[in-house]
Amino acid sequence: MSIGFCLWKTGAAQWLAINWLVMFQESHWLVFVLGITLFVLIMTNFIMNVAAIAISLPVSLVVAKYLGVAPDVIFYASLAAAGMPFLLLIGAAPNAIAYESKQFSPGEFFKHGIPMSVILMIAVAIMVLTIWPMLGMPILTN
Repeated sequence: MSIGFCLWKTGAAQWLAINWLVMFQESHWLVFVLGITLFVLIMTNFIMNVAAIAISLPVSLVVAKYLGVAPDVIFYASLAAAGMPFLLLIGAAPNAIAYESKQFSPGEFFKHGIPMSVILMIAVAIMVLTIWPMLGMPILTN
């Protein structure tokens, strides 16, 4: 949490956001949302999910403002990805508990985690494009 706070207070989040904005400036807003979701999904497999959120959220919220994406979309999409570390054992305690049962190998986690990660990305895209707007959540700020 302190890393995210430091990024925000020092202006480093804004500096990173401006540099990242160049990558997403010409793309559709959904590419940005799914890009941040994928970034959090990959990071949460290597570090704690809270740390992945704390590092990525300050930067992505600044970029979202420039692209006209509602901050709630970034927040909820990132949270959905942070709770789904499918690929590696270190991503979540339940993964390690399942591995300890000696019924799964690390390769099996990775092999089955890739399709599950793709399904998660598709589910987030569906939620952003259809379900969340039907529930009244603003997707764009413009």
